[in-house]
Amino acid sequence: MTRRSVLVTGCSSGIGRCVAIGLKQRGYRVFATARNATDLADLQAEGLDTLELHLDRPDSVRAAAAQVLAETRDGLYALFNNGAYGQPGAVEDLSWEALEAQLRTNLLGWHELTRLLLPAMRRQGRGRIIQNSSVLGLVAMPYRGAYNCSKFALEGLSDTLRLELRGSGIHVCLIEPGPITSRFRDNALAKFHEHIQVEGSAHRQRYESMLARLQHEGDVAPFTLPPEAVLEKVVHALESRRPKPRYAVTVPTHLFGLLRRLLGTRQLDWLLLKASGDGRR
Repeated sequence: MTRRSVLVTGCSSGIGRCVAIGLKQRGYRVFATARNATDLADLQAEGLDTLELHLDRPDSVRAAAAQVLAETRDGLYALFNNGAYGQPGAVEDLSWEALEAQLRTNLLGWHELTRLLLPAMRRQGRGRIIQNSSVLGLVAMPYRGAYNCSKFALEGLSDTLRLELRGSGIHVCLIEPGPITSRFRDNALAKFHEHIQVEGSAHRQRYESMLARLQHEGDVAPFTLPPEAVLEKVVHALESRRPKPRYAVTVPTHLFGLLRRLLGTRQLDWLLLKASGDGRR
């Protein structure tokens, strides 16, 4: 196989780091992005090409896109959009700033990066855009509204892009994980403290339970898989002649994907509230 170049975002830990290292081991040239110098140095030590990237800053996105296109001489084969975080909190407690920050990182940065890289892929007549979505892009759970919003929007944007790229040789794939081992919880806790005012909120009691869960290091959600489960799907999306539009990862994604087709809205709402402990899990 000709050595192909792949850009992977959000590689400081978890899924992004696992996918970046795993693809390098398969012979890809991997451009791995992160936000801080320590993580970039660690990725360089793994033999990866690295780029500093802040997905919430348009100038950073443009600079990263320009750099990777220059270094590959417009020969980038694939983009794996992965860098994201979850903003906990009730919808009515999400400020304009909190929701905008969530969308800038989880959606708008991905869109801009994709948009800037697509012309080179069109000139090649081939390419792969792989979007790391979530089970929460299929169904909604309480106190995850900002993250739900970003992933539901990503699903719709990606479906539209797939239709518009038909016949171009560029495939668009959605990876839809459920719980995966990562630092996602730590980042969510930090964002909760940054943006949510607990005092005076109608959801204060739920928040106390939520904080206890987020701060409990040994608490692992049922059916949690290691990030290698996502790597397996990314490899298929990259190497299959006919990659799937969607790749479900973990039991919850398969289950809720089926239930949303079989159940009425009220029945599904009841199950989602039970699964989330009415917001306590």
